[in-house]
Amino acid sequence: MANRPSRGYLQCLDHAFDSRGSTLKRRALPVAAASLTATAALLLTACGGGGDDSAGDGKIAGAATGDATASASTSPSASAGASGIDRPKMTFPSDFKMVFDLTEPSDPKEAAALNDAENFVRAINYGIAQQDAEGAAYKFYSVPLSQAQAYAKKHIQVSIDGGWTVTGTQLYTQGKVVMASSGDRASVSFCDDDSKFYGKEIKTGKVLTTAPSAKDYYFYEIVMTASKETKGLWTAEGLDVQGEATQCKA
Repeated sequence: MANRPSRGYLQCLDHAFDSRGSTLKRRALPVAAASLTATAALLLTACGGGGDDSAGDGKIAGAATGDATASASTSPSASAGASGIDRPKMTFPSDFKMVFDLTEPSDPKEAAALNDAENFVRAINYGIAQQDAEGAAYKFYSVPLSQAQAYAKKHIQVSIDGGWTVTGTQLYTQGKVVMASSGDRASVSFCDDDSKFYGKEIKTGKVLTTAPSAKDYYFYEIVMTASKETKGLWTAEGLDVQGEATQCKA
């Protein structure tokens, strides 16, 4: 069981949640409560989460960057991996797909951090599809009692309360991993194109379409930490999501 993040970390990454009305076009985007700037340096140092505070542990050692030439992975592929970790199986209805068009870093730790950041985001949608705010998947891919876990649970619950599920396609591109010199924490970022992603009313099956706009694009930055209990597993500790991220528009 991971230690609870420090109070300062929770204050640094505290967010309010905004469901953007009843369309579920964006999954309860967080808004910084204290002028949070979502940069790798801030997330890896100022929001260190109560880990080892020895000199150099929060310094950025390097980055691995994804590009548009990467092969795309889709949502049903997130169950077991070559690492042998017993991962929760996630499958989605045929009308919903998540495409991760990201280049896998050559460094094994960076690749694992990126893969499990994908799984964390996938697990949020899985919780919505299952209408289960206490599901095992998002808990498996997030640090217990962390801001990331609270975000996931809140987001799923908002969808349950609204009677919505997910439909369409989300496209994730421009992946980047920035590893701390300690090797046990990384900032993972990527773009999310939701121009073909919609909410759907569960009772009626009505798809809640929206007109294309800058609100379809989001930039994620997720702090991932290496699990102390499961070798090879990385879990989400905190995240920031920038809305209307025009830099993500192709």
